[in-house]
Order: sequence, then C-alpha cells, then structure tokens
Amino acid sequence: MVFYAGEFDHCNMVKESGSSKTKVPELVRFGENVRRLRKERGYSQEAFGDACGIDRSYMGGIERGEHNLALVNILKIVEALSLQPSEFFRGMDAPPKKARQPK
Repeated sequence: MVFYAGEFDHCNMVKESGSSKTKVPELVRFGENVRRLRKERGYSQEAFGDACGIDRSYMGGIERGEHNLALVNILKIVEALSLQPSEFFRGMDAPPKKARQPK
C-alpha cells in the first residue's frame, strides 16, 4: 500500500472498541514490532525511549499504533535496536497465506 502526500486510505482504518479513536493497522503492526523487539533486548519503555531520544509517553503511543512517525524517528528506533531497516521491517511481514487445498 502506497500513500502520497494528501492521500489516505480510510478503508483500512480500524476503530477501537469502546473508543472514538481510529487506528491504522499498519501503525499497529509497526508498534507491535517495536514492542516485541524492545522487550527481546531487555529494554524498559523508558530506557528505550532514552536510547532513541524519544519521550517515553510518546514511545508508548508508538507501541499502541497511535502515532504516524517521521522517517527520522523510525530510523532512530531501528538504530537503537541495533538492526538494519530491512531486518526491522521483515518483522512486520504478514504471515504467508495458506494455499487452498484441492478438493
């Protein structure tokens, strides 16, 4: 999915149950990947925010899929995780779709 300046695909937005906030699935997957990798490396959210130069409360919003980050902040996160961008984004790949079984 590609977005251009001023363009946004509202069809892929998901509304949280019991909330008026709407989340974008790609941002949620990004945040889940950040949280998983941060925890694997033993960082608290606060220590990781410090390592990235990003406020802890903002980092929490990232992990919940509430913020659409600038590339500069994405690269700070990737660097703090000691990963290459390609390694980080591989963790966001969707699982392969199951092949249909012949009848």
